[in-house]
Amino acid sequence: MVSRLARWHSRTGQILTRCRPLVRTLGVGALLCAPLFAPDTQANHQGHQSHAEIDGPAVTGNGRDIPGASFQVFLGTGTGAVASGLEAADLDAAVQTVMDTFTLMLQHRSDYPRFDESLTKQALKQVVIEPVVVNDEGKAFPFLVARTKEPGRVTLLISAASLKDKGYLHHPDSLLPVLAREFQWVVSKADTAPKAKAVAIERQLQKAPILTDDEIARLPAEERARLLQLLFDTYLRTVDDQKSLEGQPWYEVGSPAPIPPTHADSTIKLYDIRIREALQKIVREPYFREHTPKAVRSLLNGKVWNVAYVKIDQRDWATRTRVLSEEKAVMVGERGQRIQPAAVLVNVHRLAASDDPFYRETQGLPMGALSGDQLARVIALEIHHNIQEKSQSGHTAQDALSTPR
Repeated sequence: MVSRLARWHSRTGQILTRCRPLVRTLGVGALLCAPLFAPDTQANHQGHQSHAEIDGPAVTGNGRDIPGASFQVFLGTGTGAVASGLEAADLDAAVQTVMDTFTLMLQHRSDYPRFDESLTKQALKQVVIEPVVVNDEGKAFPFLVARTKEPGRVTLLISAASLKDKGYLHHPDSLLPVLAREFQWVVSKADTAPKAKAVAIERQLQKAPILTDDEIARLPAEERARLLQLLFDTYLRTVDDQKSLEGQPWYEVGSPAPIPPTHADSTIKLYDIRIREALQKIVREPYFREHTPKAVRSLLNGKVWNVAYVKIDQRDWATRTRVLSEEKAVMVGERGQRIQPAAVLVNVHRLAASDDPFYRETQGLPMGALSGDQLARVIALEIHHNIQEKSQSGHTAQDALSTPR
């Protein structure tokens, strides 16, 4: 049965990231690529291996219902319990702890947007508690997400041995933030939408729904979030163009210890998810309108074209704003608004300096280890403090020196 479980796990697929525009190629694109699209992702999850569609893992007994959830929790039939030192009571405790954790998440559903999204889309078919969860190399992982034969639905496997080793049994409050983060992968793997095709950048620029600052100020929070998504579909990118994070380690939220990636691009994909979630927080949450209004406006009025996640060892900055010089300004939107495009970079492996405006927000952690709220505040403060000055002069020469070779 162990080999059966291993064969099933070996088919776990690579992450399907949300559709993001590939703003390259013609005209203005050639002008912008060098200074703006500089090289430049985490979850507590490493076990995303390729796989074919499957019927699902073998389970024992009936699934357990959780009030308010569209999925059930099962106990798997894997036989690794003895080898991992688990007893029947440990398996029962693992199932109950997971159920109690989901109950807490459902009570505070709006606090966990990825979990909420998965419920809305009914992306999670079932949760299976296995004694151990391993990939095709036999390496154990706390979680695995696998697609099913039903389009848009996945199975989440959870290792009982891992829950016990980490002290989560009977402590759903401790497991809650860890399990909640796993839903970024649930949503990503369940996303089977066709990917956007690359289109000419001129057409995207002309159609970009650019609003004035006054119009942005009158928008409700959800409308600002919707507008940001439209900009993602036209010209705004989260990007690691030079693949500076390819094969690089990632950070667990709150931990300064780098973790090796499972795949060469897994760190890139992970930080793409994190950055986009941070940008959504900036444009949606009232805190940012009050404390960093320039960041909210700049994300929605056409000034910011890239938010890049990078690894640049030879530079000591943790974030950086790059703005094209005035003579390279372009016309954007149906109204032909004149813009000096800007890029904001987050140097993932760097610590903030004591004089950075966001130093307190980082709590001594590398940029890549920040939570969604921390990362949103760092990006917002960077834009708020630096984009206006840079837009007046276009500081690109020095920035070009920091581009990784």
